[in-house]
Amino acid sequence: MHRSAALAAAALFAVAVAVPAAASTASPAPDVPGVPGVPDPAVPVTAVERTATTDRTGEPAPSRGLFLTVSGSQNTWIRGVLLHCSPTPAGPHPEAAAACAALDAARGDLDRLSGDRHPCTNEYDPVTVSATGAWRGRPTAWHKTFANACELAMETGAVFRF
Repeated sequence: MHRSAALAAAALFAVAVAVPAAASTASPAPDVPGVPGVPDPAVPVTAVERTATTDRTGEPAPSRGLFLTVSGSQNTWIRGVLLHCSPTPAGPHPEAAAACAALDAARGDLDRLSGDRHPCTNEYDPVTVSATGAWRGRPTAWHKTFANACELAMETGAVFRF
């Protein structure tokens, strides 16, 4: 069952990354011959790094952000959303500002989120969450299973509230 959740999450991530990239005129990857996003060995590394961090106008390139997913017991459902925190909170996450503030307070460590402390029942209806992408430019790949949605909210707060 976990394999199907991983495949569903990968498909959602691919769609979330492709849609904003197709709608944008700025290229988040370096413009080099060959395969898009793969540096050309003939281009000096400093030029590739400069191109990857800026768009064609010299402005900072948009962050790819974090793709967050939540899936239900035995992968009966899955939902995902893209969260951008840099330079300012943005994206389709309904509580982007609060989620970015929580991630900032935890310095990007999802295991250190303060969450919303409140009592929960002992009901077992597992939910699995994941965060893939980049937080403030730092690569992130994290996932965890919680006993129920209440425990998820208690430990992660606004980050996975979508």
